[in-house]
Formats: sequence, structure tokens, C-alpha cells
Amino acid sequence: MPLALFALTVAAYAIGTTEFVIVGLLPTVANDLHIGLPLAGLIVSVYALGVTFGAPILTALTGRIDRKLLLLGLMALFIIGNTMAALSPGYALLLVARVLSAFAHGVFFSVGSTIAADLVPENKRASAIAMMFMGLTVAIVTGVPLGTLIGQTFGWRATFAAVAGLGVIAFAGLWLLLPSNLKRAPAATIGDQIKVLGSGRLLIVFAMTALGYGGTFVAFTFLASILEQVTGFHASSVSLILVLYGIAIAIGNIAGGRLANRDPVKALVWLFAAQAVVLVVFGFTAVSPWLTIPTLAALGFLSFANVPGLQIYVVQLAGVVRPAAVDVASALNIAAFNLGIAAGAWVGGIVVASSLGLGATPWIGAIFVVGALLLTLWSGSLDRRTSAHSNTAASAA
Repeated sequence: MPLALFALTVAAYAIGTTEFVIVGLLPTVANDLHIGLPLAGLIVSVYALGVTFGAPILTALTGRIDRKLLLLGLMALFIIGNTMAALSPGYALLLVARVLSAFAHGVFFSVGSTIAADLVPENKRASAIAMMFMGLTVAIVTGVPLGTLIGQTFGWRATFAAVAGLGVIAFAGLWLLLPSNLKRAPAATIGDQIKVLGSGRLLIVFAMTALGYGGTFVAFTFLASILEQVTGFHASSVSLILVLYGIAIAIGNIAGGRLANRDPVKALVWLFAAQAVVLVVFGFTAVSPWLTIPTLAALGFLSFANVPGLQIYVVQLAGVVRPAAVDVASALNIAAFNLGIAAGAWVGGIVVASSLGLGATPWIGAIFVVGALLLTLWSGSLDRRTSAHSNTAASAA
């Protein structure tokens, strides 16, 4: 693999850390800024919405800019956003800083995956893209617990300062290692995106993604608070538990990809069903430290195991219903993931603020996942119906 690909991976690691580290810092941020947990949870929602709506629009608007210059500009924006977060005296400026970082996030992965594929021979493109996205997985395993530990020890602003430092390293790597003659792929216009959104079949899959992935974030957004206030773990133990959770996520992501290779719909049905069950179970086991650990390991495994299947399925389906816009459909599914994060965090905040409280967030998340399961069963039945019609037409011909 070329060294330029490692620079992209480091940048992905920095971006993944800033996206997810806030989960471990929410109690610290809430206490420091004297705000409630529901209001703190909006920090997660605002970031995810910034990715959801900023990525497709900004990707379309920046299509004519030189690729290397664009990535350097995005990393500069990322550094500015995290520096602002580190220096923000209050809640409002922190939200603005998170939105700036989110804009950089969305466009970086949209453009970066194309660049990663172009850096290697055609038969290694999938591996190159996986290498870049490995930065996100490694960020969950190491960056989030380490950032949480830094925040608990030196204050949450120190975590964002450290992430800004990672951004500087990534900027230097991209500047030194990325070639200047990168091929500029035709950018997807906003019109192309609207055409994809006009497909009812793809909208079902986008809804599956938002509900299935977002269901976990109803509880995951407030996981640190659940572990401290419901389970009774000391704050210093949370970062270690997040390491376990991150390892389970990494294993689940790999296993989910293998399960979905042959039949993504069948794999998603089983994964969503298991995920809903484990979320309900977590609602009961969260009061016990001994039962919480294995439940969280299972939840971590299942929470991200559906990601490869959802992405593979939308690409396969787009190849049938919108063959000229497969890349656009794939990018919009990434937006659907982040819309799910935003909705899950927002609903979780409402639950926490209600009489139900923190302990109810897992089973409310399970309702989201059951919705994804029902949509998956519906979409699978539509696939079989379409296949039957095609076979009948082929026999008649």
C-alpha cells in the first residue's frame, strides 16, 4: 500500500475520534457547562446532522476543486473546528465548532474514498478503501477511550486540543505524501442526488440504515452516563469499558461483512433481530456491573455488524433501480447513517429528560431496530417479487 494511503488513514482516525469521543465526555461536558444531559446530547445530534446535510451539498459544490487542495482545506477546517471546541467558553460556540468539524468529515470521506481507490491498482481498490476506513474502527477502539481518559483527567477541552493535534499530523501527511496529479472524478450534482431520493426502493433501504444504526445511539450517546449513574461504575472505569466495547465493534464489523457477502438481506434480518433483543436485555442488565460487561460486548458486536450489509445492499439495489447513480446512492446511505445518529441521540435526550430516565434508552432504541427489521423484511419481499416477475418475463420470452 502506498504511503499516501496511510496519510488518509491517519486523517480518518482523527475524524473518527472527534465524532465518537464525545460519547465518553458527555457527563464531563454537561457538568462543566452546567447543562443537562439531554442538552449535552444535542452535541452528538448537531455533528451528525452536519455530516448528513453538509456532505452531499458540499461535495457537489467542491467538485471542480483540485483533489489534494480540497483534502488539505478540509483538514484545515477540521483543525479549526476542534481548536474552536478546545477554546470554546460555552455551549453555543461548542455547537458551532462541532458543525465545522462535521462539514469536514462528510466531504473528506466522500472524496477520500475515491482518492484511496485511485492510489492502487484496480484489483486492490476495495482493500485500499477498507484501509482508509480502518482509521474509523481503530478510532473507536483506541481514540475514544484515550480521549475520554484525557478529558476526565485534564478536562474535555484538552481532548479536543489533542484531536486538533492529530489533525495537524494528518494535514502534514497529506501535504507531503499525496501526489499532486490526483484524478478528479465527475462530481455528483445535487440533481443526481434528488433522482436517487426519488426511488422508493432506495428510500426503504435509507430508512433501514437510519433506524437500524440510529437505534443503538439512543443508548450509546449516553453510555458513559448509564455506566456511571445506572450501573454504578466509577468514571475512571468508563474508558476501559469503552476499549472492550470498541474491540467488540471491530470484530462485529468484520464478521458482519462476511455474513453479508452472500445474502445481505438475510444477514440483516438476523442481525437486526439479535440487536433488538440485546438492547432490551441491556435495559435489565444495566443495573448489574457483572451482567453489563457481557451485554455491552454483545451489543458492541451487533451495533456495527449491520454496517457492511447495509452498504452492500444499497449498492446492489442501486445497480438495479438507479444504475447510473450507484455512487450517489452509496454516499446518501452514509448520510442516512448520520441521520440515524442524530435522531437516536435526540430521542435519547428526550427519554433521559422524561420520567423514563436513562435506564429506558436501550429498549427505546430496540423499537428503532425493530422498525429497521420490519423494513428489511418488506424490502426482501419486494426483491423476491421483482425477481419472480423477471423470471416469468424471461420464460415468456
